[in-house]
Amino acid sequence: MPFGEQPAYLRVAGDLRQKIVDGSLPPHTRLPSQARIRQEYGVSDTVALEARKVLMAEGLVEGRSGSGTYVREQPVPRRLARTGYRSAGESTPFRQEQADPGVKGTWESGSEQEAAAPAIAERLRIEPGDRVMRTRYLFRSEGEAVMLSTSWEPLAVTGRTPVMLPEEGPLAGRGVVERMAAIDVIVDNVVEEISGRPGLAEEVLALGGVPGHTVLVISRTFFASGRPVETADVVVPADRFRVAYHLPVK
Repeated sequence: MPFGEQPAYLRVAGDLRQKIVDGSLPPHTRLPSQARIRQEYGVSDTVALEARKVLMAEGLVEGRSGSGTYVREQPVPRRLARTGYRSAGESTPFRQEQADPGVKGTWESGSEQEAAAPAIAERLRIEPGDRVMRTRYLFRSEGEAVMLSTSWEPLAVTGRTPVMLPEEGPLAGRGVVERMAAIDVIVDNVVEEISGRPGLAEEVLALGGVPGHTVLVISRTFFASGRPVETADVVVPADRFRVAYHLPVK
């Protein structure tokens, strides 16, 4: 194939994609059948099938059992604002992660002790197998599941203290900065790394997405005098969120 020339299935997918983008094929419209694609574009069944697979992988269309393939309604991306962390009382986990501070959010959570896996131990600078408190969150905005988060805290720091369980005790739900301050651990730095990957089946199911869709993962670690005291993975659907940073210039 000459340099720059696209395979036939990508040319077909590109034309159908453009029709979806410009509204010629609006949301909830049935995608032309494989036979119709073959006829209109003069391609083989294999090419028509591969073109449809491309659009499904991109999340532009979805299959409905016994009905066909339809154009998906695309969500309007919401801003996930990253503006730093405060020790004030409103710095709950949801407030730290929520894009719009005016939206009332809720969350479900569950905590349990476990042995630190090697990857988590490396992030927390502890030994694999050391005990940590793992807490899993499902965040909702106006009833809609929008975000998952899993955090790990070394029990060498929080064990046998009033803040050992993030969602229980006198500072339940108050966030890492304030909880750590209550045990004289002063958080002074946070590091975040953003990556994208295909969503795990259980993640996509929990967030109401389509299998195979990409998620954004914000890997965040809080430090106190250079020591990691909490690390977490925040997971959001890539097609529903934009991560926006507002950083002060010193």
